[in-house]
Amino acid sequence: MKICFVGAGSTVFARNVLGDCMMTESLREAEMALYDIDGGRLEDSYTILSAMNNTVNEGRARLTKFLGVENRKDALRDADFVITAIQVGLYDPCTIIDFEVPKKYGLRQTIADTLGIGGIFRALRSIPVFADVARDMEEVAPRARMLNYVNPMAMITGYMQRYTNVPTVGLCHSVQSCSKVLLSMLGMGDKVEGHRDLIAGINHMGWLLKIEDKDGNDLYPAIREKSKESMESGLIYDMVRYEYIQKLGYYCTESSEHNAEYNPFFIKSKYPELIERYGIPLDEYPRRCVSQIAKWNAEKEEVLANAQRGHHRSDEYGAAIMNAVVTNVPTKIGGNVLNTGGLIENLPHDACVEVPCMVDGNFVNPCRVGRLPVQLAAMNLTNINVQMCTIEAAVTLKKEHIYHAAMMDPHTASELSIDDIIAMCDELIEAHGCIDNGGYLPKYK
Repeated sequence: MKICFVGAGSTVFARNVLGDCMMTESLREAEMALYDIDGGRLEDSYTILSAMNNTVNEGRARLTKFLGVENRKDALRDADFVITAIQVGLYDPCTIIDFEVPKKYGLRQTIADTLGIGGIFRALRSIPVFADVARDMEEVAPRARMLNYVNPMAMITGYMQRYTNVPTVGLCHSVQSCSKVLLSMLGMGDKVEGHRDLIAGINHMGWLLKIEDKDGNDLYPAIREKSKESMESGLIYDMVRYEYIQKLGYYCTESSEHNAEYNPFFIKSKYPELIERYGIPLDEYPRRCVSQIAKWNAEKEEVLANAQRGHHRSDEYGAAIMNAVVTNVPTKIGGNVLNTGGLIENLPHDACVEVPCMVDGNFVNPCRVGRLPVQLAAMNLTNINVQMCTIEAAVTLKKEHIYHAAMMDPHTASELSIDDIIAMCDELIEAHGCIDNGGYLPKYK
């Protein structure tokens, strides 16, 4: 068996997912092919994973490394699974551009990796790379399945599912932690064990539709009351999602700092007081990037020097999915899949949705959810509009569809005029540059 990790320079994440594989009997003897375009980060990951392989896996896995685009096909060749964890354009320069250019037009963001103008351009940079990887997989690894962890999840995964022949599922951390975090933060931690829930919607805006304790009692009445009390107490943690509970009736999967920019309600230049009221961290992602880079640089030598380390299983779905495919022993996940046949009836069939899925030897088998409450479907649709227009832009290479995506974005459209939106998009296109000239975007017409 061969597992190829595209973006293996994401050292901590690669350690989590491949460490889980090393502790899974059906996967521990696999070839684990590490691929990246950054030689230094690739070498760091190889050193740490090799030591971990010896420590927790008795050296059973065979680790190989492949550097640079010219070696990508060899990395992918005959793979059974391909895991993607890349960031095209990195923090510097591309994330900086995604934040600083919109600021000139008065448009502020928090994370900018999933929706909004930042999410749009992150997708436009990433989809061409995924298209190249897909072509290579179709040629040299025709049986491989892709496990995509890259944001913007719905745009990249939706592109792969609609426009390539590579079986792909999108995976996020937020589904498996959603209910636990909510119950713990509301002082209901005693209800976590044995709880049951149903989550469905789209990535980063999946809805906690049902939640019961181990005895089948509905926990939502207490959640609605306690979240209201928390808001009234002056605490500001998770206020956007608590406001969702109060105004829409339901909690959603991804954090408040993310969801603050997925709608027109919270980041508004006309109402600056909302930033403090809801505890919205503007420019949060650039701060995280700077902090994480500094932290890694400070800790790298210590980590490498103490690479002989054990591993505790993570909450990532990756190893469980691969194990289910290999052994044909089913497991349940929350996955991002195409809404084929109307898994969620009141969302478009060609949208990428996040629903419960069973995984077995046939790979991912999505479960039908039915209809979302109308207000939740409406919220999802405002995001899906942007996702669909962005994918259309990436496929057709028509600049007008970039404009359409930005015009449909709830936060962007609530702050800027059409003329400013178009001018901002043009400036972002120029700032990111064309691939032909060493930039990050294909040539748009």
